[in-house]
Amino acid sequence: MTSIKISELIAPSFYKLHKEIKREQWGEVWCKGGRGSTKSSFLSIEIILGMLKDKDANATAGRRFDNELHDSVFNQLLWAIEKLGVDKEFRHTVAPLRIIRKSTGQMIIFKGADNPKKTKSLKLVRGYIKYVWLEEVDQYAGPEEIRTLLQSYFRGTNKNQIAMFSYNPPKSARSWVNQEVKIPKKGRRVHHSDYRSVPAEWLGDRFIAEAEHLKETNDMAYRHEYLGEEVGTGLEVFDNVEIRTITDQEIAQYDKIRQGLDFGFAVDPLVWNRMHLEKKRLKLCIFKEISGRGMQNRAFAAMLNEQEKRELTIADSAEPKSIAELHSDYGINITGAKKGPGSVDHGIKWLSDLNQIVIDPVRCHLAAKEFTNYSLEINRQGDVISRYPDKDNHTIDGVRYALEYDMIGSRSMSAGAQAIPGL
Repeated sequence: MTSIKISELIAPSFYKLHKEIKREQWGEVWCKGGRGSTKSSFLSIEIILGMLKDKDANATAGRRFDNELHDSVFNQLLWAIEKLGVDKEFRHTVAPLRIIRKSTGQMIIFKGADNPKKTKSLKLVRGYIKYVWLEEVDQYAGPEEIRTLLQSYFRGTNKNQIAMFSYNPPKSARSWVNQEVKIPKKGRRVHHSDYRSVPAEWLGDRFIAEAEHLKETNDMAYRHEYLGEEVGTGLEVFDNVEIRTITDQEIAQYDKIRQGLDFGFAVDPLVWNRMHLEKKRLKLCIFKEISGRGMQNRAFAAMLNEQEKRELTIADSAEPKSIAELHSDYGINITGAKKGPGSVDHGIKWLSDLNQIVIDPVRCHLAAKEFTNYSLEINRQGDVISRYPDKDNHTIDGVRYALEYDMIGSRSMSAGAQAIPGL
C-alpha cells in the first residue's frame, strides 16, 4: 500500500474532499453526480483508508434492498481493497455479507433498509461504527428514514463518525434528496462531480463515445444522466402529489380500498399497492406497497394478509398465468385489467386530474419516487413529446389498474368481491 499514490485511485475532482475527510471535517458527505463520476469508487477508497488508520473503526454499507447489496457496495469495497493492495489484510463472506480485517476483527456490515429491524442486530467484535455509506440514497423513502437508520448506527460513542451518501440526482427539483442537499446544515458537505474530471483511460473509449453521442442527440438526457444535473422542466405530470406520513389512525378510517399489481419483467420490479379513494373529494391515498426485483409469486402472496387476499386486486392482464396461479394456488381475489386502446393516456390523465394524491414515503417509497419524478420528455429539437413515457412507472401502472372500474364509471368491485370465474 505504501507505494500506491492515492491520486492514482481517485479523480482530481475529489482531491480536496479527500483531504477534508482525512482531517475529519465533516459529519455528512453527500456525493452526487452523473454516470462515470467515480463517486462510489471514491467513497469505497475512503472507507478502507479510514479503517486501516483507525483500528477501532467499523463500517456499514447499505442499499434500499438487500438483493442489491452484493453487486454494488459489496463488490465496490472489494475493488477498493484490491486497488489499495491490502487483499491479504481482509477476508470476506457471502452468507452473511461481511468484509473482515483479519488482524483486528474490524468489520464492514452490509444492510438493506427493506426491514428496519435488521439495523438493530449489529454485533461488532471491537470498536464502533465510524462510517455509514448509503449508496443510491435517492431510492430511500426520505430524510425521516435516513435519520432513523443513522440513529441506529451512530450511538454509544463520542468519537467522530461520518455518514456518506452517493446518488445520481433525480430529474425533479421536488425530489426529497434534491431538496435535502439544499438545506444548510452544520457539518454537511455536498460534492458534485461528473465524468469530465475523470481520466479518460479509466472510463474507456466506448463510455466517452456514448456520452458524446447522447450529448449530440438529446442534450437534456445527457445533462441529467452524465452531468448529474437537476433538469426538472416544469413538465412533471403529477403536480397534485403530497408526500407525507399517513397515520395508522387515518388508515383505520379508510373504507374504499383499491389494490393494484404490476408484474415485474426481467430487471423491472413487481409492485403491489393498496390505496383508498375518496371520490367526493377526488382524493387518493396510497398507504401500502410491496415491491421487489425478481420476486416470485409465492413470495409475494406470503406478504399479503387474509384481508388483502380477500379484497380485489386488479393486475396487469399481460400475465394471465401469474394471475391464475395467484388465484388458484394462493387464494388471492385477483383479475386482469381490461386495458384497451387509449387506456394508458386516459388513466394517467384521470390520476393527474384528482385534487390530491397523498403518498406515504416510508410505507410506499417507490410510489413516492415515481409519482414525484414522472415527467413528459423533450426531443432533440426542444419540443415536448406529447405521449407519456413508458419507463419508471411501475407503481403508476399498478395504481391505474387498481382504479380501472372507477375510471370507466362502472360499479366498483371492491372489498369482498369475487374473482372472475376460471382464473
